[in-house]
Amino acid sequence: MNTSVYLDNAATTRISDTVLEGMSVYLKESYGNPSSLYALGRDAERAITKARERVAAALNCLPQEIYFTGSGSESNNWAIRQCTVDSGQGTVITSEFEHHAVLHVLGNNTILLPVYDNGLVSPEDLEKALSENPYVKLVTIMFANNEIGTVQPISEIGEICKKYNVLFHTDAVQAVGNIPIDVKSMNIDMLSLSGHKIHAMKGVGALYVNSRLRLPPLILGGAQENNRRAGTENVAGIVGLGIAIEEAVADMEQKNAELLKKRERIYNEVMKIERVRLNGELQRRLANNLNFSFEGIEGEALLLQLDLKGISASSGSACTSGSLDPSHVLLALGLPHEIAHGSLRITLSKYTTDNEIDYFLQQLPPIIEKLRALSPVWENIKREEAQ
Repeated sequence: MNTSVYLDNAATTRISDTVLEGMSVYLKESYGNPSSLYALGRDAERAITKARERVAAALNCLPQEIYFTGSGSESNNWAIRQCTVDSGQGTVITSEFEHHAVLHVLGNNTILLPVYDNGLVSPEDLEKALSENPYVKLVTIMFANNEIGTVQPISEIGEICKKYNVLFHTDAVQAVGNIPIDVKSMNIDMLSLSGHKIHAMKGVGALYVNSRLRLPPLILGGAQENNRRAGTENVAGIVGLGIAIEEAVADMEQKNAELLKKRERIYNEVMKIERVRLNGELQRRLANNLNFSFEGIEGEALLLQLDLKGISASSGSACTSGSLDPSHVLLALGLPHEIAHGSLRITLSKYTTDNEIDYFLQQLPPIIEKLRALSPVWENIKREEAQ
């Protein structure tokens, strides 16, 4: 199959040309260890400093409040474990549909806020939980969901946390570069992000930590990252992250306007298919995200059929792609197992073309029809309709 249509940008993105060019200098020429005193080392150290300033500018924080990590998952783990779990102190409030890099870190003293069928958490639920639980130390709510793309009321959540003097962390891996973020005005104390979601390379992320906080070190054995994360820095990756986040913020408005047009066209056509539903609210979601459930089919079968046509998509988080269980995100919305199993996530990027969308919209309906013709579940649905 020569056709290649990539519609899984929530899983990862291609590196932009400017990011690759900027990184290459620190792979082939200025490849020194940033901790070394000679010129090559000093060049690398200055490059990291510049990248730190770029990330800080994108979030409206101080450069010294940015710590580079190996991924968004590592950033989540660091913020949550070092702040609460490892210290054994305090309760954590989170939501039912967080990424597993958050949910799998939490201990027994955890309060799970419900997620409603529109894909949003309620600030009122958070305030009620805080008022009834005086020992809460941390609230962690993702900025934008990685599967259904819904954008949470982060400013309201931050204001409530400030009112109750509770730390607020947000997993912003999907949001950074796609939504304007100001950690100060939004009262965010810690924020996780990842490079490969915004056209940088895999294996580099960052954690914002408000300067009034002092997290214990994540890795011991060196003075890197202000004595908080030992190990020689991934200079090229960090440089790429700095370039990518600066690019993403600069063209965010124009990019989102173009993505919304493409998203609307996909939505209008896919919703013509019988027995399909959109998961999560349409308006309050990332401009590049659509998540559908098709009754009477299995998501895995749908992905395989799309792949045979040269189309890359997903049924949920790439981090749980090996699981046969339905998405915990869709179950949190109240979907029954049989419908949650038939999900399809489409996520676009600035590189997605109209021709690619045309091809996807041409191939999807006959694939759905083919799979339903083979499905005893669909046969039962049609039989019940006829009665």
